[in-house]
Order: sequence, then structure tokens, then C-alpha cells
Amino acid sequence: MDVLAVMDGASPPVVLRRAVLDDVPGLVALLADDHLGSARETAEQDVAALEPYRRAFREIDADRAHLLVAACAEQRLVGTMQLSFIPGLSRRGARRAQIESVRVHRELRGRRLGEFMIRWAIQEAGRRDCPIVQLTTDRSRTDAHRFYERLGFVSSHEGMKLLLT
Repeated sequence: MDVLAVMDGASPPVVLRRAVLDDVPGLVALLADDHLGSARETAEQDVAALEPYRRAFREIDADRAHLLVAACAEQRLVGTMQLSFIPGLSRRGARRAQIESVRVHRELRGRRLGEFMIRWAIQEAGRRDCPIVQLTTDRSRTDAHRFYERLGFVSSHEGMKLLLT
């Protein structure tokens, strides 16, 4: 097990580790467990329904510029996030850390697990010489906006997306 960090103050302690392929069903369940995720992720746990997620997992896991994190308490998956390190020419060739798909199991929300995960991600970005940590969050997630602002993030840019489906 590739342990990244331990949240000792939690009861039980929470371990952040690199996700493994066997985590995929639980990761998908976390992603699907909110008003936005339930509309875009599958609730099915059969092999065929999970295959696109497994394919994506293998691609993420094979590229050291990406890190899929699993937060576990007593072997139970309780959170996840993806951290990607993006090289760029702007800002004197600065690398950016992009945080995506942050989820904490509904039973553990409000216990500072999300804060622990994000603070760890910020430290990891610093270790990897990233002067910028960025993330996107849906406009409807007002609680998430307050959470990220409390951690020092500022809404400095307007994001845009084009769905090709």
C-alpha cells in the first residue's frame, strides 16, 4: 500500500493512499453520491458498467503526472480526489497542480477530512515545485465554494467548458 499521509486525529485514523484498481467501484460510488454525480455517473456496479472507469483508472495510474487518491478508514473507502501536475510555458514555465473530483463520504462530512485532503494536496504540489494550485467547482456547489475560500482559494478566473457529447 502506497501510504501518502495519515490523519491521526480522526477516529478511526484516515489514511490517504494511492488508489488501486480494486477501489474503482467504491470511487465511482463516491462520485455518484451527490446531486450532480448522480446524473453523470453510473450507480450500477457490474463489470460492463464499470469498465470505462477501469480504463480511465489504468490511464491515470500509468501516468506519474496524475495521482488518484483514496482516503480510507479501517479499510473502508471514505474519500477521493485526483491530483494532476500540468506543465506550462506561462509564468516562467510554471507547473500547476490541478485538484479534481474531491469527494468525502456523506457520513464523514464536517469532520475535517476534506480539509486534511486539500491541505495534503497543497503540500504535495509544493513538493513537486508547483507554484499554483487550482481547481474547478460547479457553480451550484455553494458549500464547496465556502470550504475552498476558507482554505485560501480565490475565485480569480471564469471557467468555461464545451461538452462534446
